[in-house]
Amino acid sequence: MTEASVIETSAPAEGVTETLNREAVERAAAQEPTWLAERRAHAWDVYERTPLPSTKLEEWRYTDVRRLLDLDALTPAPRPEAGTGEALLEGLDGLPAGLRAVMAEDREAAGHVAIVDGCVRHVDLSDELARQGIVLTSLARAVQLHPELLEEHLATHAVPPEEGKFQALNAALWADGVFLYVPAGASLDLPVRVSRWLSGGGLAVFSRTLIVAEAGARVSFVDEIVSDDLDAQSLESSVVEVIARDGAQVQYVSLQRLGHRAFYQAAQRTLAGRDATLDTLNVSLGASVARVDLNARLLGPGANSDMLGLYFGDGDQHFDHNTSQDHEAPNAHSDLLYKGALDGHAHAVFRGIIRVHEGAQGTDAYQTNRNLILSEHARADSLPNLEIEADDVRCSHGATVGQLDQETLFYLMSRGIPQQPAERLVVMGFLGEVLSRLPLGGVVDKVTRAIEVKLRHG
Repeated sequence: MTEASVIETSAPAEGVTETLNREAVERAAAQEPTWLAERRAHAWDVYERTPLPSTKLEEWRYTDVRRLLDLDALTPAPRPEAGTGEALLEGLDGLPAGLRAVMAEDREAAGHVAIVDGCVRHVDLSDELARQGIVLTSLARAVQLHPELLEEHLATHAVPPEEGKFQALNAALWADGVFLYVPAGASLDLPVRVSRWLSGGGLAVFSRTLIVAEAGARVSFVDEIVSDDLDAQSLESSVVEVIARDGAQVQYVSLQRLGHRAFYQAAQRTLAGRDATLDTLNVSLGASVARVDLNARLLGPGANSDMLGLYFGDGDQHFDHNTSQDHEAPNAHSDLLYKGALDGHAHAVFRGIIRVHEGAQGTDAYQTNRNLILSEHARADSLPNLEIEADDVRCSHGATVGQLDQETLFYLMSRGIPQQPAERLVVMGFLGEVLSRLPLGGVVDKVTRAIEVKLRHG
């Protein structure tokens, strides 16, 4: 195996209110090439002139950021040192015990990345894959080693800072992240596995992921973020840009298992070229508040995207999934299925839209959101939408909010299964449909175990 790890971090920075300024952006760009420094400065300009989202905006109607997130109480996580990526980390012993435990649950992988508080601490990739020209490294290191690829794709046509307040802040202040490049025709039989760890309360972490799969390439990417319960609120801001060229096949999985008091904010954009297949799975189980913005753009004829989501909330958890399927080319297909179960006082919001652009004839697009309510205090809001500017399409959307199927529950109990185990079986059956659509090695087992733990403690 080839190994490259990143690396030592500097002393913690000052509070967000003192460091979220142009000088902070300039310090972040001090050791970076001109194009990136200019890109950070532009992102900061956008951030300054973009208001914080409010509930007056339709896309944020049910998530009051001003009430749920206190930026003034956060401290930016340390940045990687300049020259990052030159040292090697021998083994994983230097990583937090909780992160090592998460990685030990995984099956075989084509490569691993371990990240602590937004900074890459370990990367490995098999020698055979490296010889094929596949690149797996930290984003900070890729700035030095692969500037031509990053300059073309990073924070440009996938997630530019103009996408929103948080996207602009991330583009200005990201510290590190993951870069995966798969050249034309290359194939990874095993997934790349990324394991992220948030170490404590009071942190603001800004990270990015850039995946570029050239024509005919094939890759699966599993991105997991975990923490213990925190003693104070923390922000995990993540931007994911996935680009699948003509005929490429890409699977992207996000598994969020952060602890209590974490605020998780993610912007994910997928771009699928002609005859490309770009499937996603978002699993939201942790954090006190989780907001995921996912946009799939089908840019070439024959493009296909399955968009899967699963969430299970309890206590006072708040999940907000905002999705869009943009059909910009004819004869493309997308199918979205998001299912969630809610217990306690949990609240879930799903907002989805299918946009069929002018000229995108032959579009075949579907959108389904289903919610299972397990408590009289839980709540789900579902708002599916269509926006169609072509006349030869097949599009549909639907949403349901319901309680446990009493007939199924009665049947199981009549066969001698006690009520609580019977309820767990019904919930697992309801959510299992999502996992069966993307049966990636190890992911189904890990998600199933995590849900069963929540059910037992509910």
